[in-house]
Amino acid sequence: MNRKILAATAAAITGAGLVTAIALTPSASAGQQATAGDQAQTEMLAAMARDLKISPDQAKLRLASEQRAAVTDNTLKKQLGTSYAGSWLDGSGTTLTVAVTDAAVGDLVRAAGATPKTVARSAAALDAAKLRLDAKSTKAPKTVPGWYTDVTTNSIVVLANAGGESAAKSWAAESGVPSDVVRIEASTEQPRPLIDIIGGNAYTFGSGRCSIGFAVEGGFVTAGHCGTTGTRTSNPSGTVAGSSFPGNDYAWVRADAGNTPRPLVNRYPGTVPVAGSTEAPVNSSVCRSGSTTGWRCGTILQKNTSVTYPEGTITGLTRTNACAEPGDSGGSWITGDQAQGVTSGGSGNCTSGGTIYFQPISEILSVYNLRLTVSGNPPSSTTTTPTTPTSPTTSTSNPPGGTWAPYTYYGSGATASYGGSNYRVIQPHTSMPGWEPPNVPALWELA
Repeated sequence: MNRKILAATAAAITGAGLVTAIALTPSASAGQQATAGDQAQTEMLAAMARDLKISPDQAKLRLASEQRAAVTDNTLKKQLGTSYAGSWLDGSGTTLTVAVTDAAVGDLVRAAGATPKTVARSAAALDAAKLRLDAKSTKAPKTVPGWYTDVTTNSIVVLANAGGESAAKSWAAESGVPSDVVRIEASTEQPRPLIDIIGGNAYTFGSGRCSIGFAVEGGFVTAGHCGTTGTRTSNPSGTVAGSSFPGNDYAWVRADAGNTPRPLVNRYPGTVPVAGSTEAPVNSSVCRSGSTTGWRCGTILQKNTSVTYPEGTITGLTRTNACAEPGDSGGSWITGDQAQGVTSGGSGNCTSGGTIYFQPISEILSVYNLRLTVSGNPPSSTTTTPTTPTSPTTSTSNPPGGTWAPYTYYGSGATASYGGSNYRVIQPHTSMPGWEPPNVPALWELA
């Protein structure tokens, strides 16, 4: 069984290693694609080196390690089932620790190349405990700016501003979460949505300005606090087709005819390609693009975080130490070439530093049934008014003997055939050459 896991992980990593070779734009020649891709990679590594205070060579090694860790983590998550209790990388981004509730599965974790740690509570148990706090969000003290699951300590952390520790503890107790599960942590955060009216490379709505998250077929995704359903946008022009805030903080804009979604993120200057949306583990590096402060990098601190803004509590966010400022709201978060989410809000600024939260991309795509625009696919110009996109399960360019195709987004539960067998998606992703269903059991299972 251990050999099977190792083979599955190796196959998935082999496919993942092809991502950086995908064309930057469909119209470029092979030589132009390589040159543009190399330049984008060099500039991304330089930004990581600047913000993470490491060398470009260390940044390159870190990205490769994080890519392997993401595949390993997703494989183990499926294999371990209810024993899985979360995962995280060490400070250098090289060692992946996977928490488990059953010490007997430690050999499986080690065989996959990770370090096991036995803990008391599973990831599902932590999430269930956090849901109790989420259910009491309207009664959270004003001195509690947020709370989150912390897989590294196998606990739920409740943040408390100065003088609010006692109130935070009482509120957590009233929610029904056992005291041994909760840690109260002092915080100076004062989160707020990052809306501003300062102009820049952005889109506008009324008197406000936000940042585009990621291109999807028919438009783009962004933050929910950047406009309610029906709001008109400019540059690009469009209409907010769906929005959720508070509770969530996401929206998608259906662009007007003539706008062309591109699989790119602005790096200020230049762009980087978007090749998919594989979720990165805790402690992975992540870079953010926004219209106020440009391109900034940091690391993923925690996932499944709840944050209370003046407008209400947002759940299911990812917490980071990358900075942002008003007007960056809705902007892109990306690890390597994999989309992670859109900027929600946070505390601090890019002078003194801060804590910023993003809404994961997978939920947005799933809720609105959207298809992420990725490198390797021709751009889809909105020359006619688009309808709500749907997640494809087949492609018009099918390989012999099946409906699976590369450069295609497969959402949760999607099916495809390959080599005479039918497969079902385990993890939503954009397919790449080498990621054929039999080769990546972390992404596909026999239907």
